Amino acid sequence: MRLPLLLLLLWSSLVLAEVSAIIDPDLKRVLERYAPAAEAVLEKRFHHAGVEYPPQQIQFIALKDRRIVELWVFSDTQWKHIHDYPVLAASGGSGPKLREGDRQVPEGFYRIEALNPNSAFHLSMKLDYPNTFDWANASVEGRMQPGSNIFIHGSTWSAGCLAMGNRGIEELFVLAARIGVEQAGVLITPRDFRQHSVAAKQDSAAWVRELYRYLAARLQQFPLAAKVVPCNSECDRLAAVH
Repeated sequence: MRLPLLLLLLWSSLVLAEVSAIIDPDLKRVLERYAPAAEAVLEKRFHHAGVEYPPQQIQFIALKDRRIVELWVFSDTQWKHIHDYPVLAASGGSGPKLREGDRQVPEGFYRIEALNPNSAFHLSMKLDYPNTFDWANASVEGRMQPGSNIFIHGSTWSAGCLAMGNRGIEELFVLAARIGVEQAGVLITPRDFRQHSVAAKQDSAAWVRELYRYLAARLQQFPLAAKVVPCNSECDRLAAVH
């Protein structure tokens, strides 16, 4: 009885793998096109940082004032810095997103909800904004439309999202697809609370001040002293060829 059961389980696994591959042929096509070049650069970046590739868990930290997205990975019981990606376009300024059309980039803790291989902005990763925290505060303040469709995407233009350029998003997209979006976190902060005060604007709501305290506390897990010297020469040369 054991052999047929083993064969059945093996057959089921193969069927599930085949079905998964069929579910999104566009994602498969995009990865076949961009993954080889993107992962060649990623492997160099990881090697430069002394971290094994691929990682098991990643954290994106978007600093709105500096217009960068830091990539950190969890390795050997701690977070290790890999690279800073420039944000080529982001509308709005300091402060959370409050309503549809305000062109603000959200602030808070987010997950990647989906990968979009057919984005009008080359490639994109959809964030779970508004999350439970956003909805709760919007409801208290009577904001029925806090906004939606927030992405980290390619291209050099954006309204309320983070535009990373095509080469940048190829690396981030491929990495998220490689390890699974459930293993990727996104933290978006108005400024680097590892260096600056957490004080919000005087007219800010209490929940904004609370959010900033949480962001500041979380950022302590990613110390500036642990940031690596950028892999500029060979990594940039590899990135430029694709």
